[in-house]
This record gives sequence, C-alpha cells and structure tokens, in this order.
Amino acid sequence: MKWAKNGRTQKLFLNGKPFLTTRANPLLPSWGGEGRGHPCNWVENACDESGSLTHLNLSSVGLRGTLYKLSFSSFTNLLTIDLSSNSLYGNIPDQIGNISKPTYLNLAFNNLSGPIPTSIGDLKLTYLNLAFNSFSGTIPTSIGDLSNLSTLLLHKNYLSGSLPPEIGKLQILGLLLLTSNHLSGSIPQVVGAMRSLWQLDLSENFFTGAIPTSIGNLSNLEILFLYGNQLTGSIPEELGSLRYLKVFQLKGNNLSGAIPASIGNMANLVDLHFSFNNLSSSIPITIGNLTKLTKLGFLTNKLIGSLPQEINNLTNLRSLQLGDNKFTGHLPQHLCRGGSLERFSFSNNHFTGPIPKILKNCSSLFRARLDGNQLIGNITEAFGIYPNLNYIDLSDNHLYGELSSKWGQCRNLTSLKVSNNKISGSMPPGLSGASQLVVLDLSSNHLTGKIPKELGRLKSLLKLLLSNNKFSGDIPLEIGMLSHITELNLAANNLTGLIPKQLGECSELLFLNLSRNILVGRIPSDIGSLKFLQNLDLSRNMLMGEIPPQLGDLPRLETLNVSHNNLSGSMPSTFEDIISGLTSIDVSYNELEGPIPYIKAFREAPYEAFQNNKGLCGNATGLKACQKLIHNPSRKRCNKFVIIIIILVLASLFLIYIIAGVAHICRQRVKNTKNKPEDMQNDNIFAIWCYNGKLVYEDIIEATKEFDSKYCIGVG
Repeated sequence: MKWAKNGRTQKLFLNGKPFLTTRANPLLPSWGGEGRGHPCNWVENACDESGSLTHLNLSSVGLRGTLYKLSFSSFTNLLTIDLSSNSLYGNIPDQIGNISKPTYLNLAFNNLSGPIPTSIGDLKLTYLNLAFNSFSGTIPTSIGDLSNLSTLLLHKNYLSGSLPPEIGKLQILGLLLLTSNHLSGSIPQVVGAMRSLWQLDLSENFFTGAIPTSIGNLSNLEILFLYGNQLTGSIPEELGSLRYLKVFQLKGNNLSGAIPASIGNMANLVDLHFSFNNLSSSIPITIGNLTKLTKLGFLTNKLIGSLPQEINNLTNLRSLQLGDNKFTGHLPQHLCRGGSLERFSFSNNHFTGPIPKILKNCSSLFRARLDGNQLIGNITEAFGIYPNLNYIDLSDNHLYGELSSKWGQCRNLTSLKVSNNKISGSMPPGLSGASQLVVLDLSSNHLTGKIPKELGRLKSLLKLLLSNNKFSGDIPLEIGMLSHITELNLAANNLTGLIPKQLGECSELLFLNLSRNILVGRIPSDIGSLKFLQNLDLSRNMLMGEIPPQLGDLPRLETLNVSHNNLSGSMPSTFEDIISGLTSIDVSYNELEGPIPYIKAFREAPYEAFQNNKGLCGNATGLKACQKLIHNPSRKRCNKFVIIIIILVLASLFLIYIIAGVAHICRQRVKNTKNKPEDMQNDNIFAIWCYNGKLVYEDIIEATKEFDSKYCIGVG
C-alpha cells in the first residue's frame, strides 16, 4: 500500500492498483518512502512493533472515490479505520465483513449511499459511525450481532422501515442515535432491554404508536429524544423511574392525556420539552421538584387550569415556554427569583391579573411574550431597563398607563409590541434611543399628541404601526429618513396637514396606510417613486386635486384605495401603461370624471368602488359607457389616424379654394382686359374663411360612425 503523487492529486495504491484519490496534501507524503514518509510516522496513524499499520486515520484529507477496489482482507492488523469527512461515494462493499480485527469504523460525513450491508454484523466493532451520508433501505437485523457495540451512530441518512427487534441484543450499547431518517412503525418494547443506554435519540422520524413503557427500565438513561415523530397515546407513568434523566424531549408528536405526576421523580432534569402535542389537564404540582430545570416547554397543547405555586421553585430557569394553551389565573409572582430567566412565553392563554412586579428587575431578559391574554394593570412603571432584551410583546391585553421612556434605554431591543391595549398619553421621544428597533407596534391604543420626529433616528426600523390611536398634528418629515421601512401604518388617527413628499424617500416601502385621518392637499407625486409599493390606502381624508400620473409608475401595486376624498379630474392614462399587478381599487366618493383605465382591476371592480363620483364612465359594473369616445384597445391608434385625415381634408379644401380663387381672379382680369369695364367687382378671394368647418367635421364623424375601429387605417 502506498501513496503516489501526480500533479495536484495523490492516489492511494493497494496491490499496485489505485482505489482512492485526493488533492495533493502535505499531510500525505509518499506511503512507500522511508523515514517521515512512512505512514507509521503520520501524526494520526499508529503501527505495532513490527511496523504493521494498526490505526488508519484519513479523516478530512479530501479523499474522493469509492470503496469497491479496497481489498479489506489486506488490513490484517487494523484496529481502527477513520475515513470520515471526505467525499467518498457509492456503496459499502459486502467484503467489509472480511476485516477480522477492527473495533472502530468511522465513515461519517461522506456521500456514501445504498443499503448498510448485512456483513457489517460480522465485525467485532465497539464503535460504528455511518452518520451524515445517504444510506437507504432498512437497518439490517445483523446489527444485533455486534454484541460488543457501545456506540451506534446512523443519524442523518435515509434509512426506512421499522426498527429491528434484534437491536435489543445490544446490551453494552450506551449511545444510539437514529435521528433524521425515515424510520417508521412502532418503537419495539425490546428497546427497554438495552440497560446500558445513556442516550437514546429516535427523533425526527415517522414512528407511530405509543411510547413503550419498557423505556422506564433504562435506568442509566440521561438523554431521551423522541421528538418530531407521530407518537400517540399518553406519556407512561413508568418514565418517572428515569432518575438520572437530564434531557427529555417529546415535542412535535400527537401525544394526549395528562402530564404524569411521576415526572417529579426526575430530579436531575435540566431540559424538559413536551411542546406541540395534544396534552390536556393541568401541570402537576410535582413539577416543583425539578429544581435543576433550566428549560421547560409546554407550548401549543391543550393544558388548562392555573399554574401551580410550586413552579416558583424553579429558580434556575432560563427558558419557560407555556404559550398557546388554555391556562387561567395569575402569572407566577416569583418568575425571575433566581435572576437567570432569559426567555418566557405565556402568550395566547387566559391569564388574568397584573404583570408580576419581579419582572421589573429581571435584567437577564432576552425575549418575553405576554400577548393574547387578559392581563390588567398599569404598565407605566411595571418594566425596567433590560440591557439584553431583544423582543417583547404585550399586545392584546387590558393594560393601561403610559409608555415609559425606559424602553429607549433597552439598547438591543429589536421588537416592541404593545398593540390593542388601553395605553394613553404621548409617545416618549426617548423611545428613539432603542436604535436597534426593527418593529414598533403601538396600534389600537389611546395614544395622543404628536408623532415624535425623533423616530426618524430609528435607521433599522422596518415596521412602524401606529394606527387606531389619537395622534394629531402633522406627519413628521423625518419619517422620510426611515430608508429601510417596509410597512408604515398611521391610519385612524387625527393627523392633519399635507402628506409629506419625503415619503418618496422610503424606497423599500411595501405597505403605506394613511387612511381615516384629516390630511389635506394633493397626493404628492413623489409616492410614484416607491417602486416596491404593493398596498396604498389614502382613503377617508380630505385630499384634493387630481390623482398624480406618477402613481401609474408603481409596477408592483396590488391594492389602491383613495376613496372618500375630494379628488377631481380624470383617472391618469399612465395606469394603463405601467400597472399590471393591480387587483383591487376603490376610488368611490370623490369628484372624478371621465373614462376609467382599461385594465382588469377597474373592469372587474364592483360598482361600490366607483360610486358617488362626478361622472366616471367605462366598461365596468354600474358605469355608463363613455358617450363620445368608446374606449377600446385600438382607440389611441384610431384617433391618431382620424386626426391626420381631418388635417389632410381641411388642408386640401383650403388649397382647392385658394386655387379656385386665383383662377377666378385670372379669368376676371382677362375679361376685363377684353371688355375694359368701368366697374370692377370686388369679389373676396378669401371667402374660404367663411366656410363652415364644423359641418365638415360632423360629416366625418357621421361617415366614420364615431371613429369606429373598422374605419381606422391598419385596424379595420
């Protein structure tokens, strides 16, 4: 066996035949050389006293190729083989069972595929790692013959079928990872016979049926992952026997019934997650025994009742997730007594009462959700300064009081949501101190006063939602400094003055809603520069003037509502040329007149979208057809040709009368020369100017049947 270098690649030769290649690597000198080039001198390899290779480690050296040409019988003294983290592909040959001595085989992090060969059971392995490949098929029953196996890692493959009962023979097995495969069927009861297991991971598969009660026999188990399957039934009481269990995750199944009281026996638990199931009943008071818990998650179940007082014993909690259940009663009053709480969610329950006072000094907070409850109380001084706080949502409660300027001192805050409460007072200008804010939602409260111009300093803001309040005064010009904002909603306030043209500088806006205010003046043409705008609502204001043609320059506009204003004039023709994605319009209750744009959004709009205007017409429900110029797609071309014809006809008539007049004068002169009359007739050579051109125009209108397209050159 030797390495041979050729240009940028090296090849591993066995019996004179290459079977693996790699890019030239200084870690791989010539296999057949002397001194440092001998494989026994490589740092990761080892040999016995006779110089025979016993430990082969070629992990992460860039190997490419298959294992087909590898003569496994040549590895007479190898004890460990590590070819992990390379680019090996193809199947594992059946001949792998011919290796007599290896106890360690690591082929993880390659591109190997196909079935795991049954001959794998002929080895004397204590460690087998085939993870992070593309193996498919079933786990061979011969896996149960690896009686000395202590570690079996088959995760992150495409293995399917059921877990073979023979796996229960692995009495020495301590670590079994089968996560992220396509395994199905029920978990066999024989799993409980593997008494040496300290970690069992069957997560992210398609296992069905009940959790085997025999798992309660795994007295050495420290980590149990069964999440992300389709398990049903209740959580067995027998699992309470797992006294050494530290991590227990059942989230993302279809488990039902109660949380067993025996869970309180797992005194060493630090991580407990039963989220995203159908668990019902209340949390048992024995939960208070789990004083080592740092993470507790019961999100999205059907749990009911009030939280047990014993939950206050969990002073080491860093994460408490109880959202999306049916809990009632008050929040735990000593929630952050240990000073380590970082994340909590009580959202979408039926909690009542005040916000716990202890939260004011919970400086460790990073993420907090209290939204969707029935909490009451004054929040003016309920919260403190949180240097690490990133997200807080207090929406949809019955909270009152004023916004504290302390929120502006939460320097890492990205989302502040307090919508749909009873918050009053003005918005503190100091809120702009939270310079990392991405979402600010204070909608549906009783806030008054002016919108602070200091909000223009929030350069990272994407959403500013202040609708349904009582803000007054002008929209601050500094809003135009929010260059990354995508949603601006100031609807349903008492805002006055003009729409600032600076909004045109918010180039990333998707949604703009200024409806239900007292805004006056014209719609600024600068809005036409918002190329990403999808929804524009300026309805129910006192806007006047024409709809600016620049609104037709909004290529992504889908919804337009300018109803209930004092807009006048006609609809801009630019709507026909630019806007293609418009699906919904409402221009009702204005003073608009003339033809509507000939595009789908207008043609298919209900009459209510046009009603109470001065004189809109066109091809839409409830509108009269335009009398003089019936709109059709060829109208513009037709009009151009008709105008040309009229000009040519009038020019020709004018020329004819000029020529006739000149001829008449010439004849008169000849006659006068012959007869020499004393009296000259004073005929007017410009009599053509008395010609009635209106009659000619009306004749043309009648002849072309009001410019019907069939009389247009190149159309009819």
